[in-house]
Amino acid sequence: MTVRPILPWPDRRLRSAAASVAEVSETVRMIWDDMVETMDAMPGYGLAAPQIGMMLRLAVVDCSDRRGQAVRMANPEVLHASVQMRRHEEASPNLPGVSAVVERPRAVTVRFLNEEGEVEERDFVGLWATSVQHQIDHLNGRMFIDHLSPMRRKMLVARAEKLRKRG
Repeated sequence: MTVRPILPWPDRRLRSAAASVAEVSETVRMIWDDMVETMDAMPGYGLAAPQIGMMLRLAVVDCSDRRGQAVRMANPEVLHASVQMRRHEEASPNLPGVSAVVERPRAVTVRFLNEEGEVEERDFVGLWATSVQHQIDHLNGRMFIDHLSPMRRKMLVARAEKLRKRG
């Protein structure tokens, strides 16, 4: 397993939709392993393959109290979202040093290919739901800042750029 480098904003791949995965192969499993290692090194609650430059619809999420509970997903899609919303402070290693409160559905039902290559439907609630939705956004070429007003988004990007230049 390898900790992969994170793409820096504004890499164009962060704004591109990822390609569907035809099957869960050994290569996909190795990418997932690297993604979990990279997520744990950040540390963070999730990671999508485009964040490390792999333009595949792969994501990992681990919001457990102790690590080692990562859910590996290929081609995740939200089937149902609750009407009850939840606010949570979100960030991204692609845009380090900035964060913002984003409102998303509190619970979601997601369909994906699991580690065995089987179609699975799973309910996620709270932080798990927030992280899964955040990762699906990345797979669709969106980032958490896209949920903000244009002015707030511009301010955060400018602050991240200033921090990046400072080193």
